Amino acid sequence: MPMDPSQWIDVVEDKFKYQLDHFVIPGHYSEDVESILIPHGLIMDRIAKLAQLITSEYDNERVVVCCVLKGGHQFFSDLVNYMKKALNKQGKTLPITLDFIRVKSYENDKSSGQVHISMTDKELQELKGKNLLLVEDIIDTGKTMQRLLETLGKYELKSVKVASLLVKKTPLSCGYIPDYVGFAVPDLFVVGYCLDYNDIFRDLDHICAISEVGKTKYSV
Repeated sequence: MPMDPSQWIDVVEDKFKYQLDHFVIPGHYSEDVESILIPHGLIMDRIAKLAQLITSEYDNERVVVCCVLKGGHQFFSDLVNYMKKALNKQGKTLPITLDFIRVKSYENDKSSGQVHISMTDKELQELKGKNLLLVEDIIDTGKTMQRLLETLGKYELKSVKVASLLVKKTPLSCGYIPDYVGFAVPDLFVVGYCLDYNDIFRDLDHICAISEVGKTKYSV
């Protein structure tokens, strides 16, 4: 069930726009990001809350927590750690299995926007009857995730839920909303906390808006 917008943190650019000299960022990015939208500490606190919500909604049934690579791996790692802490605090037991998937969506004349995933048909069939939690870094238009869910729907899973750290507020959105959302962010190109721009900025702890200098410097 999609998370109600009142339950996530809405990042409004005018209010969530911290100056770079208020926090520690790598010196090599000093000109490459415009502002800090979400400081690392706030990210971690929000993930801890999401972990509480997620673990409270599963009974003692095995859950396959699946990371959508590459960008989702830091969120995935921190979320699983906080889930384990939340379970200990709640006095619950919840068997957790970890998995990984790569997803690509090609929108051109050849592929017609189909989703291409790294799991084989045999691997997907092994998910039958299981609870799957997909962990994603950001939902942009939502079209790729919708297509992925449509594909997974063919394999008779017991349940499929999606946790995304970010949802972008873009007019290009298809309207898809995940089950768990950390923050809704402005329609900007954001980097940091493993969100990248041509594989750059994965070593930046905070989530920031990239500057025009950064776009030019790291363009391919």
